Amino acid sequence: MADLLWYQYVLIGLIFAWSGFVRTSLGFGGAVLALPFLLLVSNEPLVFLPIIAIHLLIFSSWIAWNGHRQVRQAGHGAAVQSNIDWGYLVKALKIMIIPKLVGVVGLLTLPNHVMTSIIFGIVIIYAIGYVLNKPFQSKHRYVDYLLLGLGGYVSGTSLIGAPLIVAVFAAHVAKEQLRDTMFVLWFILVVIKMVSFVVAGVDLQLVHQLWLLPCALIGHLLGEKAHRYLLHADTGLFFRVLGAVLILVSVVGLLSMPG
Repeated sequence: MADLLWYQYVLIGLIFAWSGFVRTSLGFGGAVLALPFLLLVSNEPLVFLPIIAIHLLIFSSWIAWNGHRQVRQAGHGAAVQSNIDWGYLVKALKIMIIPKLVGVVGLLTLPNHVMTSIIFGIVIIYAIGYVLNKPFQSKHRYVDYLLLGLGGYVSGTSLIGAPLIVAVFAAHVAKEQLRDTMFVLWFILVVIKMVSFVVAGVDLQLVHQLWLLPCALIGHLLGEKAHRYLLHADTGLFFRVLGAVLILVSVVGLLSMPG
């Protein structure tokens, strides 16, 4: 990013602030809603993906730990419900880990644009149900297994698997636990992705973290306020917002696909 103009740096900082806001308020979407705009500024995905990944590692661990601490303080040492649904998280990871690793090593079975279209199409179906307050729920657990596996595979090849994974998790995890549960999952999946970056010799852009982390922090702080509002809102509003963001993520992703 050494050859960019001053206004391009300003735009990149604003986009990363937006990414932090979306990620913290809902627990997902920070990468998918930021990357298309970043590529309009500079069409170099391997410049931005490591930065996004490191931000996710930092803020996901921070938020999950703060959530755990707040739950413990509220319970004053008594046995209280965790801020993370460990049971469903472990169950989902068992389904996702092999497809994730397959995606990381690049053993592709379908062209990227075909896989992307399938993913976003399924997500839109889920999201419309949330917006209409009639969330889709599969009648067979094997459908969820298929969707989680597909989401794990795509998250290994790119960063667009999150909307599909969230659509499944939202049907099984309480809304009070959803965000922090997703952040623990993202942390695990992104660690695997970061290992692939290091092995492949990708520049992690550590110098640019010095000024982009504060930008993301501003968005993170605003996102915390938005998240608290959503938690105290009625469940219907929470899922309508979730569905609307899922649709936005999918539309942005489809429009940003190469023609």
